[in-house]
Order: sequence, then C-alpha cells, then structure tokens
Amino acid sequence: MVVGGSGVDTVVRVDSLPVPLADSVGVGPIREWPGHTGGNVALGCRALGLNVTLLDYVGDDWPGRQVRERLAAGGVAFEPLLSPAGTRRAVNLVDPAGRRMSFYDGRDPADLRMPREVYLPHLRRARHVHLSIVNFARFLYDDIEELGTPVSTDLHDWDGLADHQREFALRSDLVFLSAAGAGERIASVMREILRDGRAQAVIATAGAGGSYLLTRDGGSTPRPVPAAAPPAPVVDSNGAGDAYVCGFLYGRLAGRDLEDCARLGALAGAHACTGEGSTALISAAGLHSDRV
Repeated sequence: MVVGGSGVDTVVRVDSLPVPLADSVGVGPIREWPGHTGGNVALGCRALGLNVTLLDYVGDDWPGRQVRERLAAGGVAFEPLLSPAGTRRAVNLVDPAGRRMSFYDGRDPADLRMPREVYLPHLRRARHVHLSIVNFARFLYDDIEELGTPVSTDLHDWDGLADHQREFALRSDLVFLSAAGAGERIASVMREILRDGRAQAVIATAGAGGSYLLTRDGGSTPRPVPAAAPPAPVVDSNGAGDAYVCGFLYGRLAGRDLEDCARLGALAGAHACTGEGSTALISAAGLHSDRV
C-alpha cells in the first residue's frame, strides 16, 4: 500500500546545470510524465509483481487524468480522492548526464486529511505501507502502529534539520533518504534516526556513488553498497531513487537480508536511469537476471 505522492513531471532537457542566465534558452522536446515519488513506487513495485494499492489526492484536471491513466496502464489499483487544489506538479531540468534539478509544486492545503474510512480497509489488508512525505500521510501513523503494519518512507534530500520530515523519519521501520541533503553530515543523520526513532534500517542513496546502509545490529558506521552498472546508456535519473526503494522493498517482502535488499535496490535504480521520465521499470525476472 502506497499513500500520497502522485503527480506529473514536466521534463526539460538542458545542455548543462545550472542553466545559463538568459532571457530565452532553446531546448529539446518538453515531455510530460505522470508519476512522482508515490506513483513511481507504486508502478515500480507492481512491475516487480507485487500487488499494489495507491491512495492519494489528485485534481479534476488534465494532470490528474494523466496520473489515473498511467497507473491504470501499469496495473496499480488507484483509489483517488478529489483535491481542491489540483494535482501536484514538478518541472525537472535534466542535463545530458542524466542529472536533474526539480522545481516541486506540492500545492496540498495544510489542513488536508485523508478520511479513516478510506484508508483503514486497505491498511488492514496491507503487508507493508510506504508513506510519501505529503503532510496528510503523517496522520496515518497512529493507525499503522496500532495494526503493527511495517512502514517505510523516503525523506528525499532531508538535511536532518527541517521539521517536516522528522516525524516520518522517527516513526518508520525503513527510512530512505538522499545523501545529498545532509552532505558530509549524512552518517550522523542516519545514526540520529536510528537512535531517536523506531527504524530497523536507514538507507542513504548517493546516485553513481552507490548507497549506504545502517542497521541496528550492524555497528555505528554506515556500510557502503556499490552502485550497479546501468544496463544501457544513462538517459534520465528521474525516479532512480524511487526505483531503488522498489527493489529494496521487493527483497524485504521476499524475506531477504537487508544488504541483499540494498543490492536489489541498486540494480533497480541503475535500470531506471536508462529510460525517460521514470518509464524504465525493471521486472522481477530482470532484477534476478542482473544480479551478481
């Protein structure tokens, strides 16, 4: 079960990042890709053969229709609620190496809440819940803990200081984040999450630099996990972190140890970089055939 985080990316390919200061810059074809972090995790897990339900708010607008169509085509059971503010958007600048800079329009009202009668029936059936860090998702934690359902989250580029992500960090069993947000402080941020929260493992992704795994029984130093070699030229890093989460969760739900889960995540993340706009979704067969 995935909660929140769907939307539409507008992908603009540029020659370099940062872009030069100019009144007008010529670019290649601008593309629209439905997904965002929650949609990408739902689609990626479904492509790996897992049964997935996504609960989220979208608008009665053309981006919302794109989200619905993409999820339906990917076999994800989507239960949308109508957002008064419309569907979330992002504009992503992507350079020739696949690196990106994202401008995110979350647009959810601060007082938005998901009704318990909507999510509780799904929560009671779920083997695992993945919460996107949209504000309304935090209000599901009490019910998740009461039912004893394992929960994961992705903090993205959290610096370890901002208040918005802190509750997600401290109340999840598996915590993913990007190493870029905290920079040289990433190891201490990972240790703080384990020390102060309930997580069994914290995973920091570092793109081509691989990832780092810190567990309660593995010492105080994050263990490096090498990046996997992409099976084709890198096109776009959009969704690579989400794909990593999918590979990791696939391994976890299959009962694999945490280091093996991280290796599966690395393979899925590398594969995601070979297609545009989060379209390169690895299958379970592909995940196993690529393992070393």
